[in-house]
Amino acid sequence: MPWAQGLVALDALLAVLLYFFMAARVGAARNKYKVDAPATTGDPVFERTFRVHQNTLEQLPPFLVGLYFFSSTLNPLTAAVIGLVWIIGRIIYMESYIANPSSRRLGALLTFLPTAILVVGGIVGVGMAVLRDLPHGTGLF
Repeated sequence: MPWAQGLVALDALLAVLLYFFMAARVGAARNKYKVDAPATTGDPVFERTFRVHQNTLEQLPPFLVGLYFFSSTLNPLTAAVIGLVWIIGRIIYMESYIANPSSRRLGALLTFLPTAILVVGGIVGVGMAVLRDLPHGTGLF
């Protein structure tokens, strides 16, 4: 595996580990604030911890898909750097949302923008690859 693709793989694995860490925080918050499963409401700190985990679950698939296609069709090093920004953004989001939900904007922005860039870049990269590899004489171009 080329080193830049290795950095992309590391980003993907770190993102999943961060998600697991958030899941563990939800479990700890359940115990601390006495919120028995399957309840998802109770103490406000528990609810925010739970929401951070769920919001990350919503963000993870488009991030990982975008990361893969951007890195494999455009530039793996650029994808790895953008992926690292996403991970840092999720950490900022987690800490700020749990402390005070109105302070989550920076973390949300550092998650949304990298995801959008990776997904749009992935679409562009796949489109370019398809056009480049079209058989000659198809009449399309």
